[in-house]
Amino acid sequence: MPAVAVCRRAKLEDVEPLFQMIDGYAQRGIMLPRSREVLSRQIDDFVVTEVDGLVVGCGSLCRLGDELVEIRSLGIAEGYKGRGLGSLLVAQLVEEAKSLGIPKVMALTYEVSFFLKNGFTVVEKDIFPEKVWTDCIHCPKQHACDEIAVLKILN
Repeated sequence: MPAVAVCRRAKLEDVEPLFQMIDGYAQRGIMLPRSREVLSRQIDDFVVTEVDGLVVGCGSLCRLGDELVEIRSLGIAEGYKGRGLGSLLVAQLVEEAKSLGIPKVMALTYEVSFFLKNGFTVVEKDIFPEKVWTDCIHCPKQHACDEIAVLKILN
């Protein structure tokens, strides 16, 4: 019988598996690192995907204003990719944005085709001054950012 994936809000006991997953991506330079302390403080912003009680995926929403949220720290553990778990997480995060009444969801990504498949479109980064002044100003790649901006407008 195939394992069932469950998407749920993250809890404090998820901090360590979140840290390990995000750190794996951060070491490869494809995700910003998050300390255990930051994850503990921001745990309410995260959702996780579990398979057989094991946290195998994560993602978070960061509010960048009244009209915009960003999907951040979206990742799936090795061995669980290609099963639709990332799309499950994105759908959950989009639903959360809708429930907050926020009309636009953006992300900066290297996985453009994944986001296109999930209803996002490629846009210019400079249409998000909220993102630039909130985060990019502190990023080591600030002047040579190679991530692609994607946007989904909710109705």
